[in-house]
Amino acid sequence: MKLDPSPTRRTAPPRRRPLGGWRASTALMAAVLGAATLAGCGAPRSDAGTVAATEIGAGGDAEVVNLPPRRDVNFGATEPYRPANLPNLSLTPPMLYELLAAEIAVQRQQPSTAYNSYMGLAAQTRDARMARRATEIALNGRAFEQALAGARQWAELDPEADEPKQAVEALLLATNRLGEAEPRLKERLATARAQNDVDAFYTQLQRTLTRIEDRKGAWATLQRLSADDLDRLSARRTRAVVAELAGDRKAAAAEALAAHELAPRDAGIAIQAARLVQGLGDDGSTRATALLDAFVRQNPDEGAARLALARVYLADKQSAPARTVLQAALKRQPDDPATLFLAAQAAYQAKDLAAARSHLTHYVGLPPSPERDDASAWVFLGQIAEDEQQIAESIGYLERVDGGDLFLPALSRRATLMARNGDLDGARRLLETTEARTPQERNTLLSAQALILREAGRFQDAFDLLDKALAKDPDNPDLLYDHALAAERLGRIETLEKSLRHLIELQPDNAHAYNALGYTLADRNLRLTEALELIEKALELSPDDAQIIDSLGWVHYRLGNLDEALRHLKRAYDIKPDVEVAAHYGEVLWQSGARDEALKVWREASGREPKNEVLVGTLARLNVSL
Repeated sequence: MKLDPSPTRRTAPPRRRPLGGWRASTALMAAVLGAATLAGCGAPRSDAGTVAATEIGAGGDAEVVNLPPRRDVNFGATEPYRPANLPNLSLTPPMLYELLAAEIAVQRQQPSTAYNSYMGLAAQTRDARMARRATEIALNGRAFEQALAGARQWAELDPEADEPKQAVEALLLATNRLGEAEPRLKERLATARAQNDVDAFYTQLQRTLTRIEDRKGAWATLQRLSADDLDRLSARRTRAVVAELAGDRKAAAAEALAAHELAPRDAGIAIQAARLVQGLGDDGSTRATALLDAFVRQNPDEGAARLALARVYLADKQSAPARTVLQAALKRQPDDPATLFLAAQAAYQAKDLAAARSHLTHYVGLPPSPERDDASAWVFLGQIAEDEQQIAESIGYLERVDGGDLFLPALSRRATLMARNGDLDGARRLLETTEARTPQERNTLLSAQALILREAGRFQDAFDLLDKALAKDPDNPDLLYDHALAAERLGRIETLEKSLRHLIELQPDNAHAYNALGYTLADRNLRLTEALELIEKALELSPDDAQIIDSLGWVHYRLGNLDEALRHLKRAYDIKPDVEVAAHYGEVLWQSGARDEALKVWREASGREPKNEVLVGTLARLNVSL
């Protein structure tokens, strides 16, 4: 399971919209439960690898500068870099002074001065070590144009060495000079073929191409380079990875399937192929399931593939077969953290809260290990307790999260539950006394406090709190969204629109800002044509978001398009049977004459949240008693 790497929101939260009782646990549990995909795992882990000096990050980022140890005159190392054509020079006092001054400039964070000194020394002495050091300094300073000039000088001064040539190649790619880099790459591939080292070439090329900015150009370049190597596993794997990064998922899936044919017993390749196929069309999940099911049958000891199969089922909302697969996995490895966590997810999806709790209790009772993520388990247990209306127990679980990425989300949820349980003062005190290490964390705590004030009906206090914070930080996306939310509760629609319009200016790809504004207009029967355009824009940016689909259904209902409204609302409810979605879906069913079905939808929703404001208001307006 892959968690959100940041403890705070970096964009406007994926909230429902200004109207209605948005469940504050949604974003928190999305981090814990919303990762039932092939990319996930039961407990997050880091698989960081070594990155060579020539692997330059996209958009001007050097992942690692890892040049071999150097010995620039007196700057000794146990394994010095010594060019083959080292000039026979004496170390003169002026040269020593220049070297020392350059290194002092490095220590004083003056890389440009140091770089210029070393480049001057390289031209003066024709010593490749000087150009190499200039290249290293530029790389460390993320000055890739300067690094390229240094690498070119280095390659000129040490023409027989491979390292400067590879540095030039990588820097040409990093600076989007793909046309100039391609002939060099072809030459190196030819050398790799002659030395029977083609697989190593593609392994290194994959790392380099995945870190450059022009991903579509990288994919086109790779296709030309690898055209004669399609029978090689390393080439196919590299093509799959680069094609996916370039946004060509169909090609990526085809390449991964070709790799799977070349290595049918390789679990990693099978999982990669299934993941890519899963995202293709309506039958993607079926094809991915068939691929992994066949692989697991032929390779029953491959636990990773078994878990991947379970994730495909879960992503497709097929909890029953997922649980069958996971039960078999637990028989083989009853104490495997990844399997236990995924089994808890599957049980939760099947609404078997007792089984989910049992798996998680087993999980947190295991000996400490890097495979476990206890914070996620405590949050998960807290959600289960909350679902069972065991609020004090839920708070107790959330208190166990004492650090890490989930600390602030869990603390905010604790405060919300405390306030709902009657301890509003204690909830506010908890949020006010929690130390914020960054402005973003401070704003997260402010947003949590505004939420509990809104839920307590203190709408003006919530608005004033956010208005004051926004005055100090007027371009903060989270504050703008929450400010709009608070303004809506006071009926200040002009203020809401101003905040959301500003948010859209700052983040033109923020689907939830468009949705919030469009839904608010639609719900109030204002500018319905514009509302429809805003919601359609939101859906274009986030096509599978149930809340946005619900908004689209709602605006069609307001426009009198009952058939269109029902189609969208049914889809939204199938994706996510949220209580507010249920309120809207039930209303359109009721007005369409399907009243028994409407009552069924409302009763299910009421069983989950009997006091939900939107649901209660809908039933009262339609004079319906459950």
